[in-house]
Amino acid sequence: QVQLVESGGGLVQAGGSLRLSCTASVRTFSNYAVGWLRQAPGKERELVAAIDWSGGSAYYGDSVTGRFIISRDNAKNTVYLQMNSLKPEDTAVYYCATDRTNWISRNYAYWGQGTQVTVSS
Repeated sequence: QVQLVESGGGLVQAGGSLRLSCTASVRTFSNYAVGWLRQAPGKERELVAAIDWSGGSAYYGDSVTGRFIISRDNAKNTVYLQMNSLKPEDTAVYYCATDRTNWISRNYAYWGQGTQVTVSS
């Protein structure tokens, strides 16, 4: 069983930045790809960004390309999502999720509890 704990959410003004962190309780973190997904009220869950097992490849959704950066530190069992130039439409609950075999997915095997990000206009 893999447990994921997210942190770093909060309230920020439009144009500001936040960094989300996701720490996994797993022995060999490099065996797991990681995604950040978000869900706003009344909307479908959206894959925002994903990073492969080594951190050598990253995926970004169209709505965040050029503004968000995903990275990982396998020595710390942690993945980060640096969010810049935030917009009110980025407001959502952000989830960290991980899987041994899928790295660009909306159906990861393990999920964190989510962290709220609110961007005020």
